[in-house]
Amino acid sequence: MTMHRQFWFGQLPPLAIVVPIALVQVVFTFAAAAGQRELAHVNALTLVLVLASAGVLYWRRAQPVLVLAAVYALLAAYFALGFPFGPVFISVAVALFNAVANGARLPAWATGYLGAVVLFAAMVAGHQEFPFNYGTAGAVLAWISLVMGLGEVSKARRDRAEQVAAAAAEQDRRQASEERLRIAREVHDVLAHHVSLINVQSGVALHLIDSQPEQVREALTAIKQSSKEVLVELRNILGVLRDVDRAAPRHPVASLDQLDRLIGRMDKAGLPVELKIIGEERPLAKGVDAAAQRIVQESLTNTYRHAGPTKATVTLTYLPGELRVQVEDEGRGEAGPSVGTGSGLTGMRQRAEALGGTFEAGPRPGGGFRVVATFPTGGDT
Repeated sequence: MTMHRQFWFGQLPPLAIVVPIALVQVVFTFAAAAGQRELAHVNALTLVLVLASAGVLYWRRAQPVLVLAAVYALLAAYFALGFPFGPVFISVAVALFNAVANGARLPAWATGYLGAVVLFAAMVAGHQEFPFNYGTAGAVLAWISLVMGLGEVSKARRDRAEQVAAAAAEQDRRQASEERLRIAREVHDVLAHHVSLINVQSGVALHLIDSQPEQVREALTAIKQSSKEVLVELRNILGVLRDVDRAAPRHPVASLDQLDRLIGRMDKAGLPVELKIIGEERPLAKGVDAAAQRIVQESLTNTYRHAGPTKATVTLTYLPGELRVQVEDEGRGEAGPSVGTGSGLTGMRQRAEALGGTFEAGPRPGGGFRVVATFPTGGDT
């Protein structure tokens, strides 16, 4: 049962308990007195005690144990004065249940049993016909224990529901954080790639505008194409953040199917790229497919920005249960320890590790730089 469907007295508005109990106790106290032939014993003090025992329940949320003690005191006075048995027990039942369900456990149980002893003694003292023996004492204590036990059940169910709600809220927060991180990686990869191309091509255009104006057209064409693609990709990525944009994407999501277009774009920008495929190509899980393409794109972008005049090689190796992605260049890298402190390398590492894969990046022996990522593929398609 869900938390909002659970019932316990502590959830109800104060007057939703007080008013009905007060009415029931007043009306049926007269009926009970008539049935017991004690109507003559009912007076103004009787009504005051009956109403007071219901009225103190108004503060049951703020002071559950103190309210229980007050109800016990009022009922002890009621029975000690010889007033008839009747629905006044409703007040003590509600107070008992509430004290255990919403108060401190040990004080609630101690007050419940101590008050039961006092109440039993008051009933014996005020009613000569009330039997004083272990049977009746046991019945009173059993009834008290039953009501408090129901309070414990309600408290346990409420605590479990709160724990489930807290766990669900934490899961929602974690998923939201992971989604924000995923979107941030996508935005970084798209912007880093296309803005790098635009930056370099605009520099080429400025450099050649006077000496070789015919080549400026090619640079401006490349800038136009990159700017168009970055706008489309950003629209698709950020579209998940708003519900108003429900149109089908006009551009495919990241996938290795886009490698030819990526390589062609890099070639036009001045970075020759060779693609090698080892093993038999096969369909990949969407997450692996997208992550592999983004790692290739980010690696080629880094080469284009940092390696100087060079060429790059992209190798996709399809192994049983695994995809290995390798991007290497012949630029300015030098042999040395693996590096990975840049945001681009960190993002690539996170992409691979999020899917259970591995990631390595560092200078190649003899010069250049190498990026290697592996992804488990299993039987997913």
